Amino acid sequence: MNWTDEGVILGTRRHGETSLIVELMTPAHGRHFGLVRGGRSRKRQPLLQPGNSVLATWRARLDEHLGNYTLEGTTLRAARLMESATSLYGIQMVAGLLRLLPERDPHAELYEGLLTILDWLEGTTTAGVLLARFEARMLRELGFGLDLERCAATGETDELVYVSPKTGRAVSRAAGEPYNDRLLTLPGFMIGGGEAPPPSAEDILAGFRLTGYFLARHVYEPRGIAPPEARARFLALVGRHDTSFG
Repeated sequence: MNWTDEGVILGTRRHGETSLIVELMTPAHGRHFGLVRGGRSRKRQPLLQPGNSVLATWRARLDEHLGNYTLEGTTLRAARLMESATSLYGIQMVAGLLRLLPERDPHAELYEGLLTILDWLEGTTTAGVLLARFEARMLRELGFGLDLERCAATGETDELVYVSPKTGRAVSRAAGEPYNDRLLTLPGFMIGGGEAPPPSAEDILAGFRLTGYFLARHVYEPRGIAPPEARARFLALVGRHDTSFG
């Protein structure tokens, strides 16, 4: 068994004295593990870092085996991503989200979203927008997508500013105002389309509160797991517009 695919390194763990098990996100083979022999050498370490893009060839005798990777670097971002807290927590956060997916289950749209995020992680506002939208996309891929296109009560498409915590459907300002204390805020950037001013830090945090509510309800709590710690750290940076360590 063998295949060749592009991929992004999500993480590694030691195997024996000299090798590493490398976790990739690939477009055609999903989140996939493989052994890199000699991966702990000084020569290989710069390549085998989270956020780097590679061309991967995987070989195994049987499909269910761990298999071996041969990796060639294509875009090496890791050194840049380590320069700021925003990008460091951002890559950890998106990797944690992708680990919610079954192994070897392809999600090409999420892979493309990952590549976009990796190119824009240094700026807190842009990274926050992309990651909040990515969480919404994860919900959809996991079968719990939000319906944000029209008001659940009236069918209108204008002034959608709330989301029902019961149904995950959008609610317009007029229909939701009498119940606004029971509804979740829907910031405009989560809908997209049209011209809109850049979102504020509070807008971005509202987006994360929205996706976080449904991730907790449908994913984390049923599985008995906690959100990635990096998520809370990233949100703290958004709240204070801090893009550096210290």
